[in-house]
Amino acid sequence: MSQRPDPDQPPASGTGARRPPDPSRRNARSRAAILGASLQLVGEVGYARLTIEAIAARAGVGKQTIYRWWPSKAAVLLDAFTENGGEPGAEPAIPDTGDLAADLRAVLRATADEFSDPAFEAPYRALAIAGAQDADLSREFDARLAGGGIEVYITRLRAARDAGQLREDVDLRLAAEMLTGPFFQRWLARRGPLDHDFTDALVDTVLAGLRPRG
Repeated sequence: MSQRPDPDQPPASGTGARRPPDPSRRNARSRAAILGASLQLVGEVGYARLTIEAIAARAGVGKQTIYRWWPSKAAVLLDAFTENGGEPGAEPAIPDTGDLAADLRAVLRATADEFSDPAFEAPYRALAIAGAQDADLSREFDARLAGGGIEVYITRLRAARDAGQLREDVDLRLAAEMLTGPFFQRWLARRGPLDHDFTDALVDTVLAGLRPRG
């Protein structure tokens, strides 16, 4: 039986000789396999039971390959989640229709739907829990994921303040955290449904305290 040629070693034309393997191609395939395996496994077994050994076995690589590129399973998962979900700072802007309440309801409804998707929820929850025990991971997690999300709220709230829809003395960052903090608390602690009724009520309650008096 003839052996299939290794795609990393195509024969040189007319000589039958093989070019040496391309390490960058092989490394790219291994990296993609490792990142994909980490996302699959954290959804199947959870973060506590996720191990480097299991990731290596699922990806078809040696565990030393993983340790050569990442110091921990949390670091693997952070890269996997970030690269799967887009580059840091890629958060889309919140639409500005002129109706602040409607715009915030729409974005928080969409966020609730995303956080209810198991493919998103499992790795994000794992990273949030791991970050509570690892200050360096928490800072990196915030810089690459959470920080960008707050900024889009601040931008939309600033436009509303400039349009006279919010009081001039409103602290925009604090206002953004008032919208996102209870959302994340309910999601992380699972203290009630993360549905559209909740997000709509959250928007209405926060804006009631931010609008111009009288």
